[in-house]
This record gives sequence, C-alpha cells and structure tokens, in this order.
Amino acid sequence: MSDVPGIRHENVRRWMDSHVGGVNGDLRFHQIAGGHSNLTFTVSDGSGRRWVLRRPPLGHVLATAHDMAREHRVISALTDSGVPVPGIVGLCEDTAVNDAPFYVMEFVEGVVIRTVEEAEQHPVELRKRMGRSLIEVLGCIHGVDVDAVGLGDLGRREGYIERQLRRWDRQFRESATREVPHVLEVHDTLASRVPEQQGVGIVHGDYRLDNTMMGLDGRVAAVLDWELCTLGDALADVAGVIAYADERTAGGTSLAMSVEGFPTASEVRELYATASGRDLANLDFYIAFAYWRTACIIEGVYARYAAGAMGSDVDPAAVEAFGLRVGVLAELAREAASHLPVQGGR
Repeated sequence: MSDVPGIRHENVRRWMDSHVGGVNGDLRFHQIAGGHSNLTFTVSDGSGRRWVLRRPPLGHVLATAHDMAREHRVISALTDSGVPVPGIVGLCEDTAVNDAPFYVMEFVEGVVIRTVEEAEQHPVELRKRMGRSLIEVLGCIHGVDVDAVGLGDLGRREGYIERQLRRWDRQFRESATREVPHVLEVHDTLASRVPEQQGVGIVHGDYRLDNTMMGLDGRVAAVLDWELCTLGDALADVAGVIAYADERTAGGTSLAMSVEGFPTASEVRELYATASGRDLANLDFYIAFAYWRTACIIEGVYARYAAGAMGSDVDPAAVEAFGLRVGVLAELAREAASHLPVQGGR
C-alpha cells in the first residue's frame, strides 16, 4: 500500500504491530478533517479495530507548537483524573519511523460537532446536555490538582497571561508574512491591563465544542487536541469558549454553538461560575485576550497553509478565508481591549 502524506505506512504498521498486540492485515489511514495544526488520522486494521494517530504538520513548524511528547504526557496524566480523555497506546519519538514524532490513542466512540448541520441532527434537549457537559468538564479540568497527577512541572504557574502575550507576539512576528492591522497595538494594550491570576490550573489552550468528542448520552466522551496545554490562568479557557462561539469571527458562517440548546455567552459564564466557584469579574479582559491570541494562531495557520505544509488536499478559498479571519479577530480584539480598565495602576 502506498504511503499517504504524513504516514510512512510500512514503518508505522510495524510500530503499531508491536504496541497493540499485533494488527490484523493491512492498516488503513484516513486524515480527519477539521484540524488546522497537528495532523490527525484514524487508523484501522482488517479486524475493524480503530485507533487515532497524531503527528506534527508536514514541513517546518515552530519549535514548541507541536510537541507530541507533551500531548502524550498530558493525556496519560489525566487518565484517572475524572477528565474524559482517550486511552493512550504509545508515543514514538524515533523520527526514522515516520519522519516526525507521533503518538497513538484508542478510538473513542462519539461525534465531533463542527457545523450547524451536524448540531441540528441532535434534539434540542440533547444539545442542552452537551452544552452543560462542555462547561462542566472545563470546570473539572481546571479543578485537577496538578501535583497529584504529576503535571506540577508542566509549565510555570504564575504570570500565565504575561507569558502568553510574549509567546504569541513573538510567534506572530515569526509567522506573519504580511501586514495585519491592530495585532501589535492590542498586545501593548493587553500587557498594560493584566488582572491578577486566580490560582493555578491546567489550561487546555484550545477548548471548544469541536475539540471534544460527544457521547450519544450528551456528555463529553473525550477532550481532544491538547497541544497548547500548560499551567496557568484558567479563565483564559472560559473566554476562549465564548470567543470561539462568536459568529463575527467565522466570516459570516453560522457556528454550531449558535444552534438552539447550546449555551449563550452569558450562560457559559453562569455555568462555569457554578462549576468552578471562580470570580469572573475580569472575564472581559480574557475575552479580548482570546480574540487577540486566536488572531495570532490563525495567522500561523494561514502561513502554514499558504506554504503547503498542511498536506495536498487544501482548498485555496479556505486559505483565503483564514487570512480574512485574522483581520476580523484583530479588530474584535482592538474593540474589546479599548474598554478595559487599567489594572493595579499599571
């Protein structure tokens, strides 16, 4: 069987054979649509067993943005924490096997809801349970004792927002191949208005509806895509849920979270406050930060697509849409940040 982009078939088959107690017949790989960073494939053998393989995108990537060992470590640590995550099969760091590190997880039954059409296939009451579970699980993630699960050294505990501002400002400057208005000025505004961090928690970094697998009972069956996970300020994740669901960021496309049954922005606040007990008085800062950070991330995605690093099946119109979304997000960040109070006399 010929290799598919990102998979050296025979090498991966041999590795899988030694890690799953033997595979039956040939392996089939299918790249999962929807991801724009690390590449994700479903893997199946002749007996119908299924797994999921994750590897970095093709070509050059920023040094810390696609760390397979980090994702593998986080998911492994959370296995018995109460946070729903897939079971881990193994990690391969030998680049001779597949040209880049990769890890393999158990396949989790359920659905990933990315579009309005997919959301509308489920009754309103089931969507309500999905929305509640989405936020309750986020509270569960933020309530994990990082030392108890062995993640106490995953990252620095304090100064999360300050570090994030520096990181994404730097990576934006390294990734951007064009002028994007407002991104640099919003960075400076946010840096002067950072609220005091409330404790330390696991920050997923990309938590939203389509980065979870929903079970048929309406509960989150697995939280996916942990590549940006670190320690820090949990409110950044809450703001991310709200910002990702803002239809203004989607170029006029309706979003799944806008479908009746899923929580509105105000309901996300209420659900999370109940689940976590955290003070959300400064959440508007984090929402401005979420718009800005997403603009930086999507500019990096746009640059990778434009450079051909995300595989061969790329729609040029989708690439252009990513470029336009960066400008919209930057303007939303500018508007939100312009109303923030200065914190602590900074």
